[in-house]
Amino acid sequence: MNPIDLPVGEDDLQAYLDGRLGAERVEAVERYLVDHPAIAADLERDRRLLAELRDRLGPKAAEPIPARLRISSIRAGVRRRRLLHLRSVAAVCAWLALGGLGGWMANGILGAPNAEPVRTARMADDAIAAYRTFVVEVVHPVEVRADEGAHLVGWLSKRLRTPITVPDLTRLGYRLMGGRLLPGRSGPAAMLMYDDDAGTRLTLYVKTDETEETSFQFVEEDGVSAFLWRDRGLGYVVTAATAREALMPVARLVYDELERPPEPKPANQL
Repeated sequence: MNPIDLPVGEDDLQAYLDGRLGAERVEAVERYLVDHPAIAADLERDRRLLAELRDRLGPKAAEPIPARLRISSIRAGVRRRRLLHLRSVAAVCAWLALGGLGGWMANGILGAPNAEPVRTARMADDAIAAYRTFVVEVVHPVEVRADEGAHLVGWLSKRLRTPITVPDLTRLGYRLMGGRLLPGRSGPAAMLMYDDDAGTRLTLYVKTDETEETSFQFVEEDGVSAFLWRDRGLGYVVTAATAREALMPVARLVYDELERPPEPKPANQL
């Protein structure tokens, strides 16, 4: 079948939105959008959101995502780490059986993999696991409720040993429910939970020991979407059981709120 005659799919629409669709498919996609005005409107909305996001992020948005931070590379890193673990076990057994020869083999097999994709995958996995665990709770979704805001911020900031900012998402219809402290692989992590009038919940996961800054990345696992990035020593993950395009403005607002300088204190509090 001629590529021009193939049905228009999600990959075509995304490539068209990103400006990387082959010339032989552009005409087919544009005909499809004329016949489907609702999808065309959604695509135009996504185009505006992406343009605003690039403008707000400035130099970071202009940087290409490194190959090692693509989702395929992250998953490959996880698979590679598991394979290396199995090889490590085999190497130890060989060392015990063959003595010096086994030790030489283990030295070649036990080389450490590139840790960066694994760290990124772990942060996303931890945030999504925390979301799945606590978002379904009815009585105890959070440890400290939003009406104890000063205590919540002070407690989480003290435990993470860095000032924690609570983004205001009311302009998108989300209210802060509260937050909780979570165990992390390299230290404690914090999770803030929000909901809207429809009962939809989303979480902001924050962890320390993230020295390298990264641009936005997107992960989807079994209907749960997450935007993640690292900035100034902290890692952030915004998670919800919603579509990518619905979560994007929330992640953008969270980033803007975190970047906003703190309001100056009144003179009588200086």
